[in-house]
Amino acid sequence: MSLSFEELAYQPTPIGELSLRRRHDPMLKMDVVEIKLGEEFLMSDRFTASEIALADLGLALLNRDNLDIVVGGLGLGYTAQAVLKDDRVKSLIVVDALQAIIDWHQDGLLPLGPELTADTRCRFELGDFFAMAASKEGFDPSAPARKFDAILVDIDHSPEFLLDPQNSAFYEPEGLQKLTMHLKPGGVFGLWSNDLPDDTFTARLSAIFDRANAETVSFFNPLQNKDFVQTIYLAQMAA
Repeated sequence: MSLSFEELAYQPTPIGELSLRRRHDPMLKMDVVEIKLGEEFLMSDRFTASEIALADLGLALLNRDNLDIVVGGLGLGYTAQAVLKDDRVKSLIVVDALQAIIDWHQDGLLPLGPELTADTRCRFELGDFFAMAASKEGFDPSAPARKFDAILVDIDHSPEFLLDPQNSAFYEPEGLQKLTMHLKPGGVFGLWSNDLPDDTFTARLSAIFDRANAETVSFFNPLQNKDFVQTIYLAQMAA
């Protein structure tokens, strides 16, 4: 029988106290792995449909092989896992600002850690995704200015609800324009959001990319006894 609660790891960080824990959820009748930042729930594996959809929907727009992908935000690894399930993927760089998250994957404390670290296509990169996106050097320190087929991001709660106010510049036209420097022709930008689609943000993407739209992902939440809707924004460069 599972323990009702177990703290697996704890790490002070520059943005607060990070804790990894596993608990048994009697309503879901399953063990839940979650990470808290202070008293705020940062991520959980209770519901992962939209994290997986970020990869599936983004890569579905690419009609080519030998894909080079960036994922912004390692989290519990579900977006990275979904990317690696696509046989067309040649390389994946996963950028995360928290060394503890990377360590927990590499040490096998997180369920997907052994799978991700065993895949030779996948590399974790410690860094500030937003600073990398704004820089000319980009996301691969070993190959400055390298371009990618897709950049998929799951860091903030939404373009309006940010973990750090300093991230706001990324979601403005200038920040999004800088991101395009790191995409190949026909490349895709995908963004996870915990909110319903925002027409203003979709229009902002449309002004910079060749095409843009917002896809909703819904799933039943037994804790609230209703469907919950999240959003995947998708934007693609001209080929």
